[in-house]
Amino acid sequence: MRELTYVSRHTAEWREAPDPTLQSDVDAIVAPVAATPCDVDSAILAGHGFIAPPFAIGHECVARVVDIGEAVTGVRPGDLVVLPWSINCGTCDHCRSGLTAHCTSVPHMAMYGAPIGGTWGGLFSDLVRVPYADAMLVPLPSGLDPVAMASASDNWSLSWRLVAPHLKARPGARVLVVARGSIGLYVCDIARALGASDVLYVDPKPEHRAIAESYGARTAEAIEPIRHGFDLAIEATGRVDQLALALKSLAPEGFCESAGNHFRPGELPLLDMYLTGVTLRVARDNVRHHIPDALDLARSGQVTPERVVSHVLDWDDLPDALPQRLLKPVFVRETR
Repeated sequence: MRELTYVSRHTAEWREAPDPTLQSDVDAIVAPVAATPCDVDSAILAGHGFIAPPFAIGHECVARVVDIGEAVTGVRPGDLVVLPWSINCGTCDHCRSGLTAHCTSVPHMAMYGAPIGGTWGGLFSDLVRVPYADAMLVPLPSGLDPVAMASASDNWSLSWRLVAPHLKARPGARVLVVARGSIGLYVCDIARALGASDVLYVDPKPEHRAIAESYGARTAEAIEPIRHGFDLAIEATGRVDQLALALKSLAPEGFCESAGNHFRPGELPLLDMYLTGVTLRVARDNVRHHIPDALDLARSGQVTPERVVSHVLDWDDLPDALPQRLLKPVFVRETR
C-alpha cells in the first residue's frame, strides 16, 4: 500500500509500506475515503513539530471498513466509520471514565499521524489497522456526508467539546474565538447553534472571517488587550501572545480553552489571571468520548460544518496539495 510520509519541511511523498493485517480478533482494517489535515498537521508540515521525519502523517478521516477480527461486533465490512486520532482500548479505567487520550493499555500518547507512543501509521494511508475496533470505530450516521465529517476524528469533535459543555452550564454565554484555522470556525458554528448570545471571531485572514460571519459571528482582525467581558474564550492559534490576549478578555471567573499546539515558549499574564479568577485548560482532546455527541449535533440540522471545507481534492493530490496550507481541504477516494 501507499503511505503518505512527511519527509521534510513543506514536503510529503508517497512511500510503499506493507499492507496492514489483523493482529488480533478485536482488530479491524479500514481504508480512509475522506481525509483532511488537522491544524497540527499543518504545523508539522511547516516544520514546527518536535518529531524528526520521516513518518506517516494524518489523523482525521472517515473510512470504510475492509476487514474485521472474529470478535468485532460493532461494525462490518463496508461500513463507513469515524476513526479517532488517539489509540484507546475502551476498557481500562481511563477509557471508562472518558479519558480516551490517556489509555493505559497502550504507550503514552499513542496516536495516528506521528510516531508518538509507538508507530501506528497515518490516516492519509491507503489502509490502516485499528487495534480496538469496537472501542474506537464510530459508525457514521446515515445522511451525514463523509466530506463534511472528515474532521470528526479530531477538530469537529474537539470544537464541540470546547464550547458545548460551557454553553450548557452558562446558557447565552458570550464567546471569544481567537483562531487561525478550522477549529475556530467550527466553534463559531456550534456556539451560535447552541445559543451563545455573542460570538466574536478574531483572525487576520479575511476569507476566514467571511465564513465566521456566515455563522452569525462578529469578526475582527485583531483584539486589543483590554477587558471585553467574555464568559468563554477559545484560543486555537498556537501562539502564546494570542492566548494571553484571550485570557485578558475574560470576565471575572471566565473560562479559557486553549486548543493551540504550543510548540514555542512564551509568557502568560498570571497575576492578571489570578486577580480575575479565570480558569485555563490546555489539553489534548479525549475525542472518542465526544464523537457521538458531535455527530448528533451534525445531523440535527442546526449546524453546517461543510462551509469550512475549502477544497475537495483527489486522493492522489495529497503530496502536492497538503503542504499548501489550504484552510480545510478534504481528499477523497473510493476503497479498493
